[in-house]
Amino acid sequence: MNHLHPYWRMQYIEAPKPLGGTSVFEDIPKAADDKSVHLLLRGKTGYIVLNRFPYNAGHLLVVPYRAVATLGELGAEERAELMDLLVRGQEILTKALKPDGFNIGFNIGAAAGAGIPKHLHCHIVPRWNGDNNFMPVLGDTRVLVESLDAMWERLRAFC
Repeated sequence: MNHLHPYWRMQYIEAPKPLGGTSVFEDIPKAADDKSVHLLLRGKTGYIVLNRFPYNAGHLLVVPYRAVATLGELGAEERAELMDLLVRGQEILTKALKPDGFNIGFNIGAAAGAGIPKHLHCHIVPRWNGDNNFMPVLGDTRVLVESLDAMWERLRAFC
């Protein structure tokens, strides 16, 4: 029997969880080097970043700079730019990776699966026909075909 070991998952499992202070989403835009945190695009009120623990290759997050838990807490300018960044993220993925489709959505609240419920963010997950094979279904393992650094380089060329 062959074994596939997603060693990066332990980093996620053991990562400290914020107890009420700042979230990782507040720290990402403070980085001096965008590549070091896989930040692709900065807007006025939000940004696009590669998900550090992706569901699929090219999985992006669109995040407002301001930590809010719900869409209703965003101001009109923040909501408008959030939508513009979602469109831009989808365009970048389309040009760079040519997916067959997308899953785009929010997990609002811990009960809905939000890993960081105090800081709203939207997932853009590129999908390809046949990409949901037996690995995630039976093996509880995702196969990512490219490192985050290589994916950042590939996507950044289209920003």
